[in-house]
Amino acid sequence: MQELLTNEERRVSVYRPAKKPTKPEAVTPDTPLEELNLNWREADLPERERTKHVHRLHPYLGKFIPQLVEIFLRKYFKPGQTVLDPFCGSGTTLVQANELGINSIGYDISAFNVLLCRAKTAKYDPEKAQKEILDILNRTEVEIRKIFNDRQITLWEDEKPALVVETKDEYLLTWYAPRALTELLIYRHFIDDYEYQDLLKVILSRSARSARLTTHFDLDFPKKPQTEPYWCYKHSRICQPTSEALKFLNRYSYDTISRIEEFTRIRTDASVEIFHADSRKVNFPPIHGVITSPPYVGLIDYHEQHAYAYHLLGLEDKRENEIGPAAEGTSQRAKQKYQEDIAEVFRRVGKSLLPGGRVIVVAADTADLYDEIARFAEFEVEYTINRHVNRRTGRRAADFYESVFIWQKRG
Repeated sequence: MQELLTNEERRVSVYRPAKKPTKPEAVTPDTPLEELNLNWREADLPERERTKHVHRLHPYLGKFIPQLVEIFLRKYFKPGQTVLDPFCGSGTTLVQANELGINSIGYDISAFNVLLCRAKTAKYDPEKAQKEILDILNRTEVEIRKIFNDRQITLWEDEKPALVVETKDEYLLTWYAPRALTELLIYRHFIDDYEYQDLLKVILSRSARSARLTTHFDLDFPKKPQTEPYWCYKHSRICQPTSEALKFLNRYSYDTISRIEEFTRIRTDASVEIFHADSRKVNFPPIHGVITSPPYVGLIDYHEQHAYAYHLLGLEDKRENEIGPAAEGTSQRAKQKYQEDIAEVFRRVGKSLLPGGRVIVVAADTADLYDEIARFAEFEVEYTINRHVNRRTGRRAADFYESVFIWQKRG
């Protein structure tokens, strides 16, 4: 077993001018931790590789990149073993584990996250998936033309009465133009007729995100509906608020078909289990290790970022059980509560961790909370790698850093 390092020794420099960024496929169990350079630039790791196949089925704030997960799966896990992610979020650990033939188990308090993870990791018949995606899209288009009197339908379709779709949901009525909302509701109406319902719900949710009455440059954190023309910082021109959703349903349908086909070609038969649960209360099954990125303290309201999906799909909302939500701020009391909650999850992890297993935690620990969390949960910090994250989404231009903590069970 590698000798545990002192606090001073286990800090790895962020900058490595003499070393090229690590290629995930080159990592083996024998790769020394001190040789890892995780400071990828855009040229080293372009966007198309960071969002390969199903990783971009739906936007998600705060997720880590698959290459980071792949490195630690290759170093600490073997095919047939089991990795746990108690905060599985958008499913990055689960997807990457499956690629490598490693079994995975994920838990999350967010019903939307569970839906997204299941849609990403499910085993599909690509031909059937394509048929269902295009069929529901076609049926939606036909109904839209009937309702809005677009004269591009055949006589037999025109003779059928138009579908009646209504909602009393105040969120939906506030954040969508009437036509856009009608189009989304029509698509939702048909979902129950298909087998791959989770996948169709993700397409609908992704389209609903883009079709909201918000500015093009503020899809992440819209404060109020945008109902008038506005100066768009993204396009450097005057833009109009979105009035329809069909164009997004069309675009994301074809994108989803392509991504599902791509992942199907490399998907293995490794098992993937996903549970909608509070990891502070779970008795985890035996595992060989953990790779996870816990929620941040006082930064993101994880239910709120997908509010459109909760309202449109009727998902169970458990936001009162989120750990470290933005709504609770970053006071000392909030930080202490966050430490206690995260530590309770890892204390339960420790009971299920098989001998020799590692816990890999990726966190932007700006408040220096994680050494105490490790101590509370009875883990030793074996090593810490600090990395510079120099590619950000949206309009965030400031430097951003995160730490990769490698923990071992104390004793």
